Amino acid sequence: MNCVRNLALTTVLVAAMAPSAMAQDEPSVKTLASTKFASLPGLPTCLTLSPQRGDPTKGPAVLLIKMTSGCKVPWHWHTFGEGLMIVNGKAKIEMKDAAAAPLAAGDYVYLPGKHPHQFTCTTACTFFNVTEGAFDIHYVDKDGKEIPADQALKPAAKPAATKAAPKTE
Repeated sequence: MNCVRNLALTTVLVAAMAPSAMAQDEPSVKTLASTKFASLPGLPTCLTLSPQRGDPTKGPAVLLIKMTSGCKVPWHWHTFGEGLMIVNGKAKIEMKDAAAAPLAAGDYVYLPGKHPHQFTCTTACTFFNVTEGAFDIHYVDKDGKEIPADQALKPAAKPAATKAAPKTE
């Protein structure tokens, strides 16, 4: 299952970033207006991203990520560390053994490799993710046990509606 997810993620990332993979050691300017965002399998559908520099399937990269209001990447970890810089909007980062922290434009977060965390945009937000190695994602349950992406991304069950008691007069 993880092999199929990683292959799909690799294929989509390579296709999305092919133009940016050329001449990585050359100066470049990427305008937000010309940036093309794409959804990726294994990530929430409310999240889109665009590689800005590097090949995230092979090594360090800079990703520009957009998430809608309320979008959450549930508990997970990455093999390599990553740095997040909020461009706009508001978010919340929750890390294992730490208090949740609100984030706003200009805020920075560093997450070491294999450190469980979850990230939520409390309003629509855009941020840079600078990866220290090839991008991967390992979702975990409440006990820290690795789970498949489809299980982690499954919408939470809504509580059953309760019937109102009949009125008595």
